Amino acid sequence: MATALAGAVALTCATLQEARPATGAVTAAPAAHGVEDDGADCPVPATGQAPSRPLLPDPFLKLDGTRVTSASDWRCRRAEIRELAERSLYGQKPPKPASVTGTVSATTITVNVSDQGRSAGFSARVELPGGSGPFPAVIVYGGLGADTSTIKASGVAVISYDPYTVGKEGTARGSKQGAFYTVYGSSSPTGLLMAWSWGVSRIIDVIEQSGGTILKAGATGVTGCSRFGKGAFVAGAFDQRIALTMPVESGTGGVPAYRGIPQESGAQPLSSAYSEQPWLGDAFGPYTGNPATLPVDTHEIIGMVAPRGLFIMENPYVDWLGARSGSVAALGGAEIYKALGAGGDITYWSDVRDGTHCAVRPEWKTPLQQNLSRFLLNSGSGSGVFRIASGKAGSLAQWRDWQTPVLTRAGGTRSGAGTGTG
Repeated sequence: MATALAGAVALTCATLQEARPATGAVTAAPAAHGVEDDGADCPVPATGQAPSRPLLPDPFLKLDGTRVTSASDWRCRRAEIRELAERSLYGQKPPKPASVTGTVSATTITVNVSDQGRSAGFSARVELPGGSGPFPAVIVYGGLGADTSTIKASGVAVISYDPYTVGKEGTARGSKQGAFYTVYGSSSPTGLLMAWSWGVSRIIDVIEQSGGTILKAGATGVTGCSRFGKGAFVAGAFDQRIALTMPVESGTGGVPAYRGIPQESGAQPLSSAYSEQPWLGDAFGPYTGNPATLPVDTHEIIGMVAPRGLFIMENPYVDWLGARSGSVAALGGAEIYKALGAGGDITYWSDVRDGTHCAVRPEWKTPLQQNLSRFLLNSGSGSGVFRIASGKAGSLAQWRDWQTPVLTRAGGTRSGAGTGTG
């Protein structure tokens, strides 16, 4: 592979404002929420077909037509985004089942679920680091994701999660298989990405119930690469107990903006991602030919993760992975982080030298250690960075016509920095 993309993107003053979220000194990471979804009580009105909109939707525009003005507004605005994403992208993630039981040992986590008169179970392998616990942990999809050697060397456990036990690939949409579909039906319109996310949430349930002698509740991360990067991204967005989300080279159906994919040469077409496997929900089918009618896009899914830790890793050498659209989504999502006063809690990195898909890259080691330290070990300092490969640098200014608000916080203080449309 040529190395022309290895240099970081050259930044004009205007681009610098987009690529580096405003942030003050950062000394401690915000804790993950103690509940899976803190906006479950927010009413979300039914909506008709969204009007065609070629630019990224305004993440701060509520369904009632008013805009978010305070940080506290974001809780229910996030609930609106969650609901729209379920309806159009992924399918529904059911609430916590009636019964979740299981065990945590130094080598294995078992999960047993019962809901609506049906039961299923699965397990995951545990690898502990050296030292004495309890330990934070990163759930690694399918053995592919952020470097597990660095994770364990940092004092963080690795939970090896086989998502195929929860949602199997190679099945027709009307006859899906795996633990999720055993409980909720083989014809469920929910796609594999959301089914896999549900499995991650059930692992976290069991960790919470285990007493915290081996693994720490409230200190869990998730990672995956390629299709598993798509899965890790969705898991982090839909469970607020996840303190650190680390999708790697996720491609179409993951981080890259759906609206950008058709305009990015060589990127996997939406129709291809939809038909390759039932990753996306059944309802996404009609949008593959016209993503401009989607009521949401992935910058808003990034906003669902905010203000929790997010480290996005992308590969600029494989056109199929849509890294330019990924940078656009990350820049848009960073505006939400900035508005919430958490601009330093998102990192994006596509400036790498090696183009091998899902490789362990030296450029990612230091930011990985920093993110693990801040969000899972509650130590260290620093701020997230954006390192965008010059050949795959998208321009947020070309994709938005909305401004980032300055949000008021409790006590009348204000967070974030308002920015214009460029």
